[in-house]
Amino acid sequence: MRQELQSLPKTLAEDVARNLVMVARLLDEDPEAAYGYSRVALRLASRVAAVREAAGFAAYANQKYSEALAEFRAARRMTGSVELWPVMADCERGLGRPEKALDMAGAPEVHKLDKASQVEMRLVAAGARRDMGQLDAAIVTLQSPELASNSVQPWTARLRYAYADALLAAGREQEAREWFAKAVESDRDGSTDASDRLAELDGVEFVDALDEHEHEHEHEEDGGAASLTAEAGHEDETQDGKED
Repeated sequence: MRQELQSLPKTLAEDVARNLVMVARLLDEDPEAAYGYSRVALRLASRVAAVREAAGFAAYANQKYSEALAEFRAARRMTGSVELWPVMADCERGLGRPEKALDMAGAPEVHKLDKASQVEMRLVAAGARRDMGQLDAAIVTLQSPELASNSVQPWTARLRYAYADALLAAGREQEAREWFAKAVESDRDGSTDASDRLAELDGVEFVDALDEHEHEHEHEEDGGAASLTAEAGHEDETQDGKED
């Protein structure tokens, strides 16, 4: 990205860089704000591939799939790279065109992807199959050497999770439980909610400790108020007895 920005005047390059940094920083926690920064960067330097790519991811995070796809295509034309192919296919899914996503999954570009991107493409293809109601085909799509491998890679948890979720949707609950458990084992950074899904299948319910504490506190206050009321009533009775 730095090399691309060097083609711009220094002050402009700095402004664009600041906006791109904010996009990266906010993309997960505040997608809407990230989108705003991406639009600023786009107005400043629309001919920079990194800017178009950042704008694409910001639009994608806000489910603006048509806009995201246009930005990804622009970035790809500028760089000639195929690395955005899986997310472009997922945009097609978001636009309600799973058949197009499947066509992309079988395109020659997929063979040029690195291993991580190939796994991502497989996830997108399986999602497209599910969009079309083809659960068994989605399960078969996810069955791969990467899924069967015991080694843990950055994509392992998400792949196992997607497989477990597809099995569950197909009514294969016991198998789904086993794969959710495997997803938990490999999910070192908490990228999925596999542990919650596994607990749900096991019938475990989690109680928010903070809510429980607040409930107990409210109960104590209610009890205290009741005690004060009772004491006040007792004092009134005593006072009435003295007056008599």
